[in-house]
Amino acid sequence: MSGMKLLDLTLREGEQRPGVEYTVDEKVTAARELDELGADFLQIGFPVAGERTRRVCERLDIDADITGLARAIPSDVEAALDAGVDVVDLFAPTSDQQLDAVLGASRASMVESVREAANIARKGGADVQFTAMDGFRTDPAHLDDLFGAVDADWYTVADTVGSRTPAGVEQFLTGLDTDLGDVGVHFHKDLGVGTANALAAGRAGARKVDVSIGGIGERAGNTPTEEFVAAAAVGEEPIDLAADEASLLPVARRVLDALGEDVEPTKPLIGEAVFSHESGLHTAAMLEEPSTFEPFDPARFGGERRLLFGASTGTGAARKLIERAGREPTDARVEALLSNLADLEEEVGVDAAVEMAENID
Repeated sequence: MSGMKLLDLTLREGEQRPGVEYTVDEKVTAARELDELGADFLQIGFPVAGERTRRVCERLDIDADITGLARAIPSDVEAALDAGVDVVDLFAPTSDQQLDAVLGASRASMVESVREAANIARKGGADVQFTAMDGFRTDPAHLDDLFGAVDADWYTVADTVGSRTPAGVEQFLTGLDTDLGDVGVHFHKDLGVGTANALAAGRAGARKVDVSIGGIGERAGNTPTEEFVAAAAVGEEPIDLAADEASLLPVARRVLDALGEDVEPTKPLIGEAVFSHESGLHTAAMLEEPSTFEPFDPARFGGERRLLFGASTGTGAARKLIERAGREPTDARVEALLSNLADLEEEVGVDAAVEMAENID
């Protein structure tokens, strides 16, 4: 398997949503959690926009490299260097559409601006990453030329408008002449395929991926950290990550809690409902063998399954609960337990349901 680096965008992309701004304390708390998880890079913010990035950097002593986003202009790079980031993460529009509409400049002048900005960052003692904004809608030959002209440690191809799907991702990346061992990817979930696109990029050979906890980010959000890590671990993609699997879900929840972010109950992996089972058919089978209706043991990623019993409980589950209570599952006991469960105001877990089975006459 090939290694892939994680660049976590939570603290920067999360703030690009309308009306969202994190405090220094919130960012510091979240950054320490993300470092504990094993993120390789943490993109703390956009240093030229204010002093918070510098104040966060002053309080962090972490293993992950701290990156600061910067446009390919000297003032942005100087602000990132002054903030004390380890990596200046440069970006510039590279597609024909965005070169004209966003930058209003020629391709040659854009390339020269990026080269100059990268050199300033290097002289300032920082590592350099460069993100090709709208890169997936850029002629691959133009990207190869640009990447060849810029002295950077990583070159990231961004699906800035969220228009790509997995087949297109693989086709595009394998069409580059640039060594994919130096290439990262950045996806948005506008089509709901952010995780699938990141997995496709890993299959193609890209070696860095931008992710965010809960997928929070601009518009529909970015590739969710927890989805990508779990899918890479249990899926068929040849991707190896340094993230600590056992702390994945607890860290994700603590980060979102620190940032004051809400989580939908059905949110994959981190929603409170995703490992809960109440269907009579499901619970009956899972009392015997939990893997019957689970893609993986949630404990692998620090999660916990919940079998719930109540009005929806069937006779099969009732019999198994009575057996667990060390009693003979007679028809009368099964009927009595089902009646008691149906009378509950809310569902109960396995231990409480077994206790109810123990107390049946």
